[in-house]
Amino acid sequence: MRSDDEDRRDEDRRQFSEYFAARRDVVRRSAYLMCGDWHWADDLAQAAFIRLASAWHRVRDQQALDAFVRTCLVRSYLAETRRVWRRRERAVAEPPEWAGPDDDAESVTRRVVFARALREVPPRQRVTLICRYYHQLDVAETAAVLGCSEGTVKSQTARGLATLRRVLGDAVPTRRLVSVTESET
Repeated sequence: MRSDDEDRRDEDRRQFSEYFAARRDVVRRSAYLMCGDWHWADDLAQAAFIRLASAWHRVRDQQALDAFVRTCLVRSYLAETRRVWRRRERAVAEPPEWAGPDDDAESVTRRVVFARALREVPPRQRVTLICRYYHQLDVAETAAVLGCSEGTVKSQTARGLATLRRVLGDAVPTRRLVSVTESET
């Protein structure tokens, strides 16, 4: 006869599996935006989901799962960028330059150009821009994810946008960041 604990663990596993299946591609794309390498993005996404799996039984608010995974992802990425060997290697894969079935040449070109420009932004500023414009978080939410003050978020955003402007010229697609990066897989 099964105990209540076993039933609860089975239900937790089922719920985690469903959440993972629904969100893995989104988390992986976010990780790619941060690091610019699909293999590293897989590692970062895996680290975020492992942290979530270990904390799953403590999660009280199912609406907070995305925020928890995003915070784990950002913190894993920032911790990795501080590692000496990671800074030395800088293995970055090029984004795909071919059009998918629903893409046209112009949107592919925009994504490739933007992905390359985003790599020129320092890691902390890049993560701030991704939180603000890709995840559409406000300043306070971004500060909570990054574990810093709102003033730091504002300055990191301004510096990151300045770097993008320098690299891209005046056509910085901050409002279009979501559409420019969405179909990267």
